[in-house]
Order: sequence, then C-alpha cells, then structure tokens
Amino acid sequence: MLKLAVLASGRGSNLQALIDAIRMGELDAGIAGVFSDKAASGALAIARGAGVAAMHIDPKAYASRAAFDAALFAAVDASGAELIVCAGFMRILSPEVVAPRTSRMINIHPSLLPKYPGLHTHQRALDAGDREHGASVHAVIPALDAGPLIAQTRIAIEPGDSPERLAARLLPREHRLLVQVVRWIAEGRLRFDAQAVHFDERRLSEPLRVG
Repeated sequence: MLKLAVLASGRGSNLQALIDAIRMGELDAGIAGVFSDKAASGALAIARGAGVAAMHIDPKAYASRAAFDAALFAAVDASGAELIVCAGFMRILSPEVVAPRTSRMINIHPSLLPKYPGLHTHQRALDAGDREHGASVHAVIPALDAGPLIAQTRIAIEPGDSPERLAARLLPREHRLLVQVVRWIAEGRLRFDAQAVHFDERRLSEPLRVG
C-alpha cells in the first residue's frame, strides 16, 4: 500500500477524491498525513473527519521561508509518506526541500501546462481565446509548475464560459486525473524524476491522457 502525504491550502476537493477512491477500493494507498499552511483549510477539516492525521504548520511562526519549509518537510518525512501530493498547496517551496524529493513529489495544476503556470489559469485561458482547457499533473522541481508532465485531462471551452463555470466543469475531471496518476504510481507502472517520466518502462515523449 502506497503511503501518501497531501499538502493543501484550500477546500481539499482533490484530497476528498483520494479518500473516496481509497474507501471504494479503487486505489491501493493510505494517507499518512495531510499538511496545510492554513489553519482554516477545508483539507484539514476533511482529513480530521476521515480520521486522517492532519497538521497545520503556520508560516508566521518561522523566521524565513526556508525555516518553514524545513519544518513542513520534517513533519512530512516523519509521517513515513512515500509519495507527496501537492493538491492546491499555494506556497512556492524552496529548492532545498524540493530537490531531494523530485522523484516522489507531484502537483496537480489547473491548466494545460506549459500554458499558464501560476494563478488565475481559467481567466487566462478565456482571455487568450483558447478553445481547450484542462489540468495537468507534473513532477515537482525547483521551478514553478515546470517539472516533467505526467498526465493531463482536457475539456472544450464553451461559449459563455466564465472562469467560475470553467473551473466547475473541469473539477470532476481534475479529480479523476489525480486519482489515476496516483493509482499508476501505486501499481508500479509510473515513475518519474526531474528529467523524465516513465510509464510501463517506456519514457514518455508527451503526457498521458486521462478522460
């Protein structure tokens, strides 16, 4: 069983998707801990409601970003997690904590990377007149949303879409994407590092597609 640590700052819908998949027997994994920089994070409430260890680590309690990152990942490592899942974690992590963990840390991002790293991805896709939008799971490296792409899901942008409507239509696909990627890792079919992604022992030249 693959042990997961989930990092989240917001409502925790991707965490809930992982918990649901585990409960339904669709994902051979366990959540060793949920970690958040926000005391009021919905993810922490979801974790506690599910009987999962949940920890708030307050950035304001540390003198520097590096000190916070060191404390956060000391707690993550102590949980025994084998895979670290960044699911709506809204802080940029320092290279010192990312670099040693690039082969076991993934992030889910609401755009078709390399388009639109960072924030406000739905609005940016609409402003650009894109006909398609989606979400990506990638390996985490010491650069924002720039690690090797693992898998993506895509939806058409419809007439009249607002950022809110686009986000709402994408979210269920985002959940399926994350669960599928974690399932492939748990099954031993998927491995990655800072340079490449391998699926069934084949190096990927483009991200996997998840419907």
